[in-house]
Parts: sequence; structure tokens; C-alpha cells
Amino acid sequence: MTEQCFVDQIADKNILLHVTNVCGECYSDLAEGEHIYYDMQNYRYLCWQCKDRLASKMNDQCEVTEEIKLF
Repeated sequence: MTEQCFVDQIADKNILLHVTNVCGECYSDLAEGEHIYYDMQNYRYLCWQCKDRLASKMNDQCEVTEEIKLF
């Protein structure tokens, strides 16, 4: 599975203030206490929707194997 490609975290004040407060793919707001996912290939935080969309297009080596279309 592609779960090794992402780090599951809970958005806390430190991340939201010092790193990012938006998804690195769709730019939707991230809220404190929300599950967020660090994309280890592209070094960015993603919301769960973008993480799931990206993961469905990756192989076991975390390589994107299909074209990614935004919404």
C-alpha cells in the first residue's frame, strides 16, 4: 500500500502557525485538531481528500503512475 508515502499527523498550533495552514494541493484551510498527511515525496501537508486522491495514483514505491487531475 502507499501508506508508507505519507505521515499521518494531527494539525496543531505549531504546524498551522509555523509551517502551513492550507493543503499543499487544493489550498483548502487546515483546522486545528484535523488529521493531515505529510507527503514524503513532495514535502508538503495534504488534507485527507488530496492524500486519498494522490495515494490512489501511486505505486508501492510512492511513484505517481497516473496523471493527477485537480477536482
